[in-house]
Amino acid sequence: MQVETTPLSGVLVITPQRFGDHRGFFSESFSAKRFAEAGIEIPFVQDNHSLSEAVGTVRGLHFQAPPHAQAKLVRCGRGRLWDVAVDIRKGSPTYGQWFGTELSFENGKQLLIPAGFAHGFVTLEPGTEIVYKCSDYYAPECEGAIRWDDPDLAIDWPLSAGIEPVLSGKDAEAPAFADLDSPFTWEGVA
Repeated sequence: MQVETTPLSGVLVITPQRFGDHRGFFSESFSAKRFAEAGIEIPFVQDNHSLSEAVGTVRGLHFQAPPHAQAKLVRCGRGRLWDVAVDIRKGSPTYGQWFGTELSFENGKQLLIPAGFAHGFVTLEPGTEIVYKCSDYYAPECEGAIRWDDPDLAIDWPLSAGIEPVLSGKDAEAPAFADLDSPFTWEGVA
């Protein structure tokens, strides 16, 4: 398993090893033992799986506030997507900064997003599936969102020319980053 750090503390790109032959491949997409050996000890309790049929489907930017904050381990089950984490921890030296990476069935990469980050993605191929683990159960009363195309965040979404983003009503109405009263505080604050 390869673990790469990113400019956002705690956000990691993880690539499990694949063992292939003439039939295809086998990969342990998650092993608590291997993750612990890499210093990652997050008790995941829920798996989610979603399908987005259209290219340019945007989901996010979402987070779940304490007491049900969620860390996520995200991978692409089919197709290709561009996944984004935004630091929303008050006092963090990277507050309001984002990191994005392509996750695909082909590359097998995963993105580990700790609690305290907003998460979103855009699909780059039709019929794209996202599969992710969560460290807490879904709690609708703790849901939060930030507008996906907020100018203060200036996320460089890889939407091809002529592709109109496909959004849920909730995501289209998400509040601005400037209006966020984040429920998260950076651990490094004295």
